[in-house]
Amino acid sequence: MKIYLIRHTSVDVPKGTCYGQSDVACADTFEQEAAEVKRQLEGLAFDKVYTSPLSRAVRLATYCGYPDAQRDERLMEMNMGDWEMQRWDDIADPHLQKWYADYLHLPTTGGESFMQLCARVNAFLDELKGKGYERVAIFSHGGVLVSAGLYAGLFEEENCFSHQVGYGGVMEIDTNERV
Repeated sequence: MKIYLIRHTSVDVPKGTCYGQSDVACADTFEQEAAEVKRQLEGLAFDKVYTSPLSRAVRLATYCGYPDAQRDERLMEMNMGDWEMQRWDDIADPHLQKWYADYLHLPTTGGESFMQLCARVNAFLDELKGKGYERVAIFSHGGVLVSAGLYAGLFEEENCFSHQVGYGGVMEIDTNERV
């Protein structure tokens, strides 16, 4: 099965803000960025379209012609817990430095770890494989796309975030080629 993972467009939050699962607005450049995403998807027919329930993903799915995309909470961005909507430089939590040292495995205070995010994305993708689809689109978030890339064996854990897809980017994986 081919899966096209589409990252939401730029958001309207100050640079350096930890926003995770907060339902933030899209930036003023939404129309321009969304038109480019729609162009990239032209000519593709999908058996099923899914989206994170966060408005920035739903809005892009709708713009691209999928207002009825199925919402699934497993496609939400990583839960950053107590750090949501704080500027990284302003987070006073003593746990932050430990998290920086092992952000793949340690959860944020009141949130989840990257490996927990991967576990829920993997469960979603495993379930999806059993549905018999040939081509699926998923409108989601950067962390979810990185998790899906790991799932598909596109890269290793050690350097996974160097493969981060930009806002409005599209990543394709093939679950039949999973390592």
